[in-house]
Amino acid sequence: MASSVPTGRVLLAAPRGYCAGVDRAVHTVEKALELYGAPVYVRKQIVHNKYVVSTLEEAGAIFVDELEEVPEGSTVVFSAHGVSPAVHSEAADRSLKTIDATCPLVTKVHAEARRFAEEGYQILLIGHEGHEEVEGTYGEAPDNITIVDGPEHVTDVHLRNDQKVAWLSQTTLSVDETLTTVEMLRKKLPLLIDPPSDDICYATQNRQVAVKEIAPECDVVIVVGSGNSSNSVRLVEVALDNGARASYRVDCASEIDTAWFANAGTIGVTSGASVPEDLVDGVLALLADYGFADVVEVHSAEEHLTFSLPQELRRDIKAAQG
Repeated sequence: MASSVPTGRVLLAAPRGYCAGVDRAVHTVEKALELYGAPVYVRKQIVHNKYVVSTLEEAGAIFVDELEEVPEGSTVVFSAHGVSPAVHSEAADRSLKTIDATCPLVTKVHAEARRFAEEGYQILLIGHEGHEEVEGTYGEAPDNITIVDGPEHVTDVHLRNDQKVAWLSQTTLSVDETLTTVEMLRKKLPLLIDPPSDDICYATQNRQVAVKEIAPECDVVIVVGSGNSSNSVRLVEVALDNGARASYRVDCASEIDTAWFANAGTIGVTSGASVPEDLVDGVLALLADYGFADVVEVHSAEEHLTFSLPQELRRDIKAAQG
């Protein structure tokens, strides 16, 4: 092990980690297990973090890819990423007790998709093909929605330039890349209108702004988050685009290659919106062992938003309390 005498510093981005939607979703599964007992089924990963999923599995949650894997009459939680109306219908057909942990910000995008479709608009949904959130939003109005997977796919959009057309986006995208995609689409489709409010979630934006602030001073930026977490992957890209000499994503401290910071003076650390803080603490402890014990937290925004538990769960908690 390298000397424990500090030789460099760490810029710790704030805000980082859990957003309000993730906190609500994880708490939903924990409360469901407490209220109903194990097992509680969860369709897809409740949030995109391996550590969180494995911890909930140990507590009695069973994660499934499709509802056909859930025994009839069982309790199933829908993940924070949202589901399509077809999934709700399938759950009803199988007499499943559902608890919808969809992030309210994703629910807002679903409502916008329905409204635009009802008004006769074609909708360009900017997001990653195959991502659960995109699949859920697409399912709200499949006849009206075209998925645009980034700027490089704008040329694949074939709509008349006199059509009524609007855009929506996945909530966890890169703000800058999304705006680039919108600009390119608007050149192609001058009548393109914006959603009534910004779709990219406040937490995604705040974490990207925080990384932009520290990246120019960093030799390396370490992003804690899972590989299927869109917002975590984006943070690596944002760090590189804004001056960091290198950036890496890890699930936890054990995945860090110490060669990454052999010649570094300043290391940036942040985490995606589905990452518990103890994983960040593990990274900071490892860095301290290698001489990076001077940690400076850089605040770029304050977050105070909270979401209440799903109404189905609140109702049953109230009933149980008599």
